[in-house]
Amino acid sequence: MSPTAARHGATVTGLGTFTSLGRGAAEMFDALCSGKSGLTTPPAAHLLSGTLDVAGIAPDLDPAEVLPPGERMVDRYALMALAAAADAVADSGLTIGSDVDPTRVAVVLSSGAGGLTTYEEQAHARRDRGPTAVSPYLLPGMLPNMAAARVAIKYGIRGWSSAMATACSAGAHAVVEAARLIRHGEADVVICGGAEAPLNPTSALAFKHARALAHGWEDPTAASRPFDTGRNGFVLAEGAGVLVVERTDVADARGAAGYADLLGWGVSTDAYKPTAPRPDGEGAVQSMRSALACGGLAPDDIGYVNAHGTATKLGDIAEARAVRTVFGTDGGPAVSGTKSMTGHLLGGAGAVEAAVCALALSTGRLPPTHNLQDVAPDCELDHVRGAARPSGTEAVLSNSFAFGGHNVSLLLGRAHTRSKRGR
Repeated sequence: MSPTAARHGATVTGLGTFTSLGRGAAEMFDALCSGKSGLTTPPAAHLLSGTLDVAGIAPDLDPAEVLPPGERMVDRYALMALAAAADAVADSGLTIGSDVDPTRVAVVLSSGAGGLTTYEEQAHARRDRGPTAVSPYLLPGMLPNMAAARVAIKYGIRGWSSAMATACSAGAHAVVEAARLIRHGEADVVICGGAEAPLNPTSALAFKHARALAHGWEDPTAASRPFDTGRNGFVLAEGAGVLVVERTDVADARGAAGYADLLGWGVSTDAYKPTAPRPDGEGAVQSMRSALACGGLAPDDIGYVNAHGTATKLGDIAEARAVRTVFGTDGGPAVSGTKSMTGHLLGGAGAVEAAVCALALSTGRLPPTHNLQDVAPDCELDHVRGAARPSGTEAVLSNSFAFGGHNVSLLLGRAHTRSKRGR
């Protein structure tokens, strides 16, 4: 695309989520707005029973529901991505092949780690039964690009296909890539998002021994406490979030209703430490300011920030400092951390939270931060607490920050399709 060519608008027309709050984006959003938590103690039959006190466990999923007959060794992260993608495509009303040329459709579905559970199971098989026990199906089972590949195969998508692996920013990075592909004319439709299935003992113990996880909570729903004085870590969770993003004029041509427009994005790198953010939040400041500049908006235009808000001591302080730097200490946008109810989906989190932001714009409701009883020092913001807040905001930001210092901020605004969702 030449520098002088017209840039296309990008509109979210379909949403699908699969989280500890169940299957379905609208149902998840209603639960978030009512302050319902999906966090629970792993039951006796779960892999994590006796390993963790609390986790965000998504519903059971029959592989036959999302896979063709005969498929073997498909990791749970890919199954959840397929389920969320099926819901997002159905929600959009899009028929690939008749509404849009398959070569003009892209898929960008990310994962922080891919099929870790499948890898762990096969490693145990080799240890217990010898080298011949390792299945050749391990390869398509564990690879982090397989959610994207399987969605492309299912829908006959023949355009751009990729997967990001930027840890907890991976899902948000996928949405950035979708917006870039649309804006620069490389695709007319992009199915994008992220999925993660980290609820296996080895992954859980690594986070536990790093002292990153919430602990000591008798009530599992009280464990995730972004920005609260009592916070002591995040809650490990699984799930997937998928968005259908279309060129705005393509969506209009088929009469599709938009949830929100993708107005801009900001990406930065802390270049600081592998597992800790810059204490001054400068990387997050850069990503938020870049998103605003990309979308041509000013800080005063933003009415809501969906915070990364993992409930870690350092992370929450760095993000709160960054928000105050960008938006000032007086007023500023409403802020909430929905990981307080979903847990932290790692590579799936950014896509699920982008869906939350799209629904906040289309419904005029801002979900609260659960368990925020006493705002911690240096975490002071305009927190949405106790109950959902009505809002007429026209633009919102969603933040995702990751191990390795990967920072992503997504800028979404009210949909400009002729037909709109919600209000």
